[in-house]
Amino acid sequence: MVILRPTRKLRTLLPVPENDPGVSGTALGDWYVNRIVIDRRPLLLLVPSKSLLAVLAPGRDVRHLPLRLGDIVAQRLGRLGVAARVIDAELRAMEPVGLAKTVDRSVLGIMVDYAKMLRYDLAPGFSEHAALQGAEERLWDNPCYASRSSDEVVWPRKKTVGLLLARWSAG
Repeated sequence: MVILRPTRKLRTLLPVPENDPGVSGTALGDWYVNRIVIDRRPLLLLVPSKSLLAVLAPGRDVRHLPLRLGDIVAQRLGRLGVAARVIDAELRAMEPVGLAKTVDRSVLGIMVDYAKMLRYDLAPGFSEHAALQGAEERLWDNPCYASRSSDEVVWPRKKTVGLLLARWSAG
């Protein structure tokens, strides 16, 4: 099971049940999602709690995001060069998708930083596919928690691959 944690403004489209769905059984942890608008285009910014890998998707059809989450994640992990068997293991662990309130303010803070960076990165009239892919890849190489000691800095691309390999390469 994976927990999808929509921000407050998305909870009308992705209603969160009162009961706690449990814990994510994935290598990347819970996925946080927020809707941002850049150049009058709605985008979804998704970030896993453990690796902070930014994932961008068109902001249409938010209600069906739990059904599309696995496909979105699989495509991004493939672009990272993760082996197909590792991606398959992560996708199996992502079923089913539960919804819950946000709980980690530091992940929300990273998402705010990403949204600010994207406003400067995506030029007016950007081409959705190519521009979003390039913007994602630039965010993947941005250090997170840079004010902490060097061993606590998170490099999202490196952290994602490391977590996936540590969890799924043995099995």
